[in-house]
Amino acid sequence: MTEPRNHAAALETVITGMRAREHALRDRTHAELFDRVPSYRAVPHELLDQVWARHFERVLGVLRDGRVPPSRDIDEAEVARDRVTRGVSLSDGLRAFRRALGAMRDLFLAEATRLGLDPLVVIDRTRALWELADKESAQIALVHREAEISAALFDAQRRAAFLRGLLFGTLSAAEIHSGAAIYGLDPARAYRAIRARPDTGPGVDTGPGMARLARSLDTLCRSHGRTAMIAVMDEAVAGVVEAKPVVGELAVTAGLGPPTALGQVHRSFRTAGRLLDAAGAYGLRGAYDLGDLSWRVAVASEPELSELLVDRHLRPLAAEGEFGGLIEESVRAYFALGRHIGAAAEHLHVHVNTLRYRLRRFEELTGARLDTPDTVVEISWALAARDVRSAAPCSAALD
Repeated sequence: MTEPRNHAAALETVITGMRAREHALRDRTHAELFDRVPSYRAVPHELLDQVWARHFERVLGVLRDGRVPPSRDIDEAEVARDRVTRGVSLSDGLRAFRRALGAMRDLFLAEATRLGLDPLVVIDRTRALWELADKESAQIALVHREAEISAALFDAQRRAAFLRGLLFGTLSAAEIHSGAAIYGLDPARAYRAIRARPDTGPGVDTGPGMARLARSLDTLCRSHGRTAMIAVMDEAVAGVVEAKPVVGELAVTAGLGPPTALGQVHRSFRTAGRLLDAAGAYGLRGAYDLGDLSWRVAVASEPELSELLVDRHLRPLAAEGEFGGLIEESVRAYFALGRHIGAAAEHLHVHVNTLRYRLRRFEELTGARLDTPDTVVEISWALAARDVRSAAPCSAALD
């Protein structure tokens, strides 16, 4: 819209009147903002004054020219990033902007009415201010969401870096204490490292994705008021927990290290890796610590010794064909039930004399004595090694 010179002069008079009342309006609007939008109490007054001044000059430019600037000339990215870091939500940011622009529009209408500005000019400029509000609102929403995404990504990266440093022992004591304060860990408490992977073994259609598994474990480990910090790390889920989680039906295999101070949790992390490897080697689902797996952890990590003991105590049974399999089954039951021959026979649904014959035949084929401590250890190791071979292969743990 092109106005005659008298309209332009009248607009300048209105603008002059608006400038005279600007600071009082600004202070009143900001006071109402702090009262009605609590998140803005974290924003310093001087920053709000700067943003107000920029918006006010933009409004005056629209009133003077009757044209709304293109979106590319409306840059609110820095403001959006600042509000996100101060915890101001997008809805609060838009409320603040609309309150400010509404106050400026009302000031224009008041001055235009007081000075008798042509109603057609008032209608045209009010329409332009509504267009400016719509365009700026869209731009603010866009950059605020981008800033939120960037802030969340940065926080996730910083959190992952702290957790990695904690688990690999590369943080100083000061860094541990400052990070613990940020992420809600208590340096006075003992924590256990955890390493976990989705269980994708037989009978599992698809294990949970890594990110979903991390969220599920974090929820489980935080139950009953406990603290935890868990994230995806390399090809596994890893973190620190206060207590061993009860995973229930969650399709996961996890290893837990022993409780230790935060500054020493990297040692617990190494143990958690060995336990995860061992549990995976046996095809187990659930969370396991050293008390659960005991000496069986060594079986998974000593393949040469395992091969030797399998050759010594189990391979000779192959000469008996199917009966050799029955002999191995009988030895397993005998050991599993504390070498109680009656209980083992009942478990196998055979007569005790049948079981005695099978055990005697085992001794004849292998040259071993089932009543000597060393032999009990070696046969138990060989049977566990056979279990490892029959289980689904396990991916290598984190280094």
